[in-house]
Parts: sequence; C-alpha cells; structure tokens
Amino acid sequence: MTTTTPPVNGQVIGLAHYASRAVLETLLARTGTTFHQSVALRIVSDQGGTVERARLAARLTGALKIEESAARRTVDEMTALGLLAEPTADNVSLTEHGAELFERIRTDGNAIAARLYAGIPAEDLATAGRVLTLVTERADAELAGA
Repeated sequence: MTTTTPPVNGQVIGLAHYASRAVLETLLARTGTTFHQSVALRIVSDQGGTVERARLAARLTGALKIEESAARRTVDEMTALGLLAEPTADNVSLTEHGAELFERIRTDGNAIAARLYAGIPAEDLATAGRVLTLVTERADAELAGA
C-alpha cells in the first residue's frame, strides 16, 4: 500500500515558517531585538501605542504559545530596555525609541516579505491565507480543549 503525502501539511508549513523566521531573525539580531519583543512591539502598536500590561502578556501567550511567565518577562525586558514605558501601574506604552524601532522592523520586515512572496499570484496568497487561518483556528481549538 502506498501513502501519499499531502502537498501541504504541518511539516511543509513548519519549514516555511522556520525559513522565513530565520530571515527575520537576521534583521532582529541587527536591531538587538528578540522575536518575542518584536511581536510585543506590534501588539502595542496595533493597540494605538498603549495597552494594559496584562492584556499584552495574554496576547503574547496566545500568539506565541508561551507560558505567561515568559510573556511577563518579555514585557519587563522591554521596559528595562526603554522600549516600553509605564504611564500607569496597569498600562504600558511605546516609548519614542520603541516606536522608532518598531517602524524600522516593520519597514524592513515588509521588504523581506515582498522578496519572499514575489511572483506568487495574489489568488494563491489569498487561498493560502484562508487555509492557514483555518488551520490556526482549529489548532487553537484543540489546545483550548486539551
């Protein structure tokens, strides 16, 4: 009996993720930023520059599938580095330095993505996006039920 490997499966998706992340990590290394910190910068920026500390930790935990303690450590590191400030006991905000760093990472990251996705038809990218979103939702549901 012969089994065929589906053209897209967790291994194929994982290899694409790790390859593209490795490219991003070279950018982050030049800025002295960790991957977790870059994700936190995006979350805070997406929230208008200020977010509740607990909400940021929860978003990091959910997005990166890390322990809450690791998420809180990331927020603490960013505060110590001057990327985030604490305007109140419950909130953190991007500092000018944090906002500038995020903009640099975003701009350079977009250039990387443009190179990696160049020449792939828009309809293929749209399909891949829908499929990967569905797989993520299903995996998150599995984790929630575990």
